[in-house]
Amino acid sequence: MSQSISHSGNDLREVKQLGMWASIASLSYIFWMVGGMELIERIAYYGVKASAGLYAQSPSSAGGLGISLSDYGVIISIWALMQTFIPVFTGGISDRVGYKETIFISTLVKIAGYLVMAFFPSFWGFLIGAMLLAGGTGIFKPGIQGTLVLSTNRNNSSMAWGIFYQVVNIGGFLGPLVAVHMRQLSWENVFFACAAIISCNLLLLLAYKEPGKAERLARNAKIKSGEIKQEVLWKDALHELKKPVVIYYMLVFAGFWFMFNALFDVLPIHIAEWVDTSVIVTSLFGEAGTSNGMLQFWLGLNNAGTKVMPEGMLNLNAGMIMTSCFLIAALTAKYRITSAMLMGCLFSILAFVFIGATNAAWMIVLAIALFSIGEMMISPKKNEFMGNIAPEGKKAMYLGFVMLPQGIGWGLEGYFGPKLYEHFASKERFSRELLAERGMSESAITAIPQGEAFDTLVAYTGESAKQLTQLLYHTHDIGMAWYIIGAIGAISAVGIFLYGQWLYRLQKQQA
Repeated sequence: MSQSISHSGNDLREVKQLGMWASIASLSYIFWMVGGMELIERIAYYGVKASAGLYAQSPSSAGGLGISLSDYGVIISIWALMQTFIPVFTGGISDRVGYKETIFISTLVKIAGYLVMAFFPSFWGFLIGAMLLAGGTGIFKPGIQGTLVLSTNRNNSSMAWGIFYQVVNIGGFLGPLVAVHMRQLSWENVFFACAAIISCNLLLLLAYKEPGKAERLARNAKIKSGEIKQEVLWKDALHELKKPVVIYYMLVFAGFWFMFNALFDVLPIHIAEWVDTSVIVTSLFGEAGTSNGMLQFWLGLNNAGTKVMPEGMLNLNAGMIMTSCFLIAALTAKYRITSAMLMGCLFSILAFVFIGATNAAWMIVLAIALFSIGEMMISPKKNEFMGNIAPEGKKAMYLGFVMLPQGIGWGLEGYFGPKLYEHFASKERFSRELLAERGMSESAITAIPQGEAFDTLVAYTGESAKQLTQLLYHTHDIGMAWYIIGAIGAISAVGIFLYGQWLYRLQKQQA
């Protein structure tokens, strides 16, 4: 097995990295250019992604979709599969056609996706918009990441990917804040704002210069003249996918990505339904909260300044990454890539245990912080790992392969994550059950619009929303959904450990 891998063009060696400041100084203009393009794309993307579950569950009377979590899961699952499997093939297209061309096309597709969401506020409108966003993102990623690989080298790759991931998360931080304040005006404003933001990349493309373009054109000329024989793209991608180093990577990391995406797809709903975030505002500013507009924006508070919105809570993740990812990158550069990714997985698992154990607001903050540390250890490393082992001329293709375990994990989570939550933790379902226990007729309960059951329960019983929330929380095993998700991550951690041991043996043989 090791012999077939060592002669397949994959370089499995670990290379000594430059120091932190030397690495930063060595990064080129084009590195910072693609970082800026990714930042803009992420502002728009997370403006929708961070609020998608809340939009789906919000009743139609409030401008939301008013659909069940199961229907939301169908949308997310299709979105996930398209976004993560398209790069497997568009990566190879980017290598052959050119990065600038594919980035341009992807931007137009993504603009169309946001506009469809804005103009067609329905299950099918959001699904089609999500499919366009998924397709656009799948075309966008390989060109951006392929550019990054060609604009760096193996001596600064660890720091380069860490800084890139940090810059990207500035976008991930700003996007949800845009959504928080736009959706308090109207949901369609979120989508219009995101369409305007992503269009800024068309301006940056004017200053973009593709690294390695001369070599790509020379290679294409040799292929055209018959000097080099090039396989059909899908056959070439399949040939690379069949290599054990890629197959095993895909399988062992799928569980981590199931867990990872549950945080973004389901946790905002959990926070909105079960976590009293006004405790955080009271701790920081007193009982009256804050009327400071700047603080309300940057902390993701509601317009009254009395509670943290779910997107604001989750934004701690992007905030930590955008301020400290380069430090984690410098720390983990001293360790084997698979060892760093294993530690990251373990931190993330612990975060899900905390989420399942309590609905105390500050404990949820701690859980998000732990998850963020884990993400910083694992997520930039996946790109560094694939970029390093990719054969020449196939960098974007291999960075497309990075999406495969994400596709498996996110595709499964997109379908099963909301269903798990609906079974173990849905406030909507529990409210309908309690209404039946308190004497409301079955026909009256059935007539309640989707998303309005808890408000109906408050009006019907005359009890406060806070009292009823605590009653429902303590009479149901809500944490079980998060423990199951954490257990899936634990299986992945075992797989990452075994994969790291196997890879280490191969590296010694190749050396």
